[in-house]
Amino acid sequence: MSITERSQMSAKTPAPRPSAPPVPARSASRAGASSTSAQIRDLIVARGLHPGDGLPTEIELCELLGVSRTSVREAIKTLATLDIVEVRHGHGTFVGHMSLDALVESLIFRGVLSPGGDLQALREVVEVRQALDLAMADRIVASLEGTTNATLHRLVDEMAALQAKGETFPVQDRLFHAELLSGINNSLVGQLVTAFWDVYSGVLPRLGLALPEDLQLTVCAHGDMLRAAESGDVDSFRTAIVDHYRPLLRALDAPEAPETTPGG
Repeated sequence: MSITERSQMSAKTPAPRPSAPPVPARSASRAGASSTSAQIRDLIVARGLHPGDGLPTEIELCELLGVSRTSVREAIKTLATLDIVEVRHGHGTFVGHMSLDALVESLIFRGVLSPGGDLQALREVVEVRQALDLAMADRIVASLEGTTNATLHRLVDEMAALQAKGETFPVQDRLFHAELLSGINNSLVGQLVTAFWDVYSGVLPRLGLALPEDLQLTVCAHGDMLRAAESGDVDSFRTAIVDHYRPLLRALDAPEAPETTPGG
């Protein structure tokens, strides 16, 4: 065969393609667990399971999903951190209550890591809380109009008593907002509002900040919200919401935080 013929044959033969690099074992494990997590979520939906219902055993999941026990275990760990499943040692794995605890922890961590010169991350949390309250104003008022909610009145009285002694009232504040939303038949909104409350109260001390000193204004705003809702006055209810959040937003805008720590 001549040199020319060999050159022509070489030109027609494509060069071998480089093989793809192998996937690291740890990355492959994470990918497998992620896929298995999705399969378990699909199984929960397909079977119509609800919080508290039991899941198949580990061996049964392996057979149903066609995956290894390692993948199932890693997937269960992942889903447990999200409260999608709950592992009860000695009893099995059950559908979780899917709380917003994981969201709260992530947002607290975000707020601590990125406070910024103007505390923008924390201000965003307060703004979202206010937006949720305003968005639900019509439904909150409709649920309370013409009623007298003993629990809400007791919480307002407790806040006023604590404020008079110069004490803070975070527990009463959180319970007030949860009770305020309990009658609108939207559990997600209630969970979100209390979750953002937890984020705010969780981030604040970690940043070494304090809430505003004007506790009396915060107490009055809670009372105004309650009276407006029970009287069916949506406009006054919205005004009270804005008054409620104004001290918080002003504290975040202040160059130096005050020294006391009331509820939100």
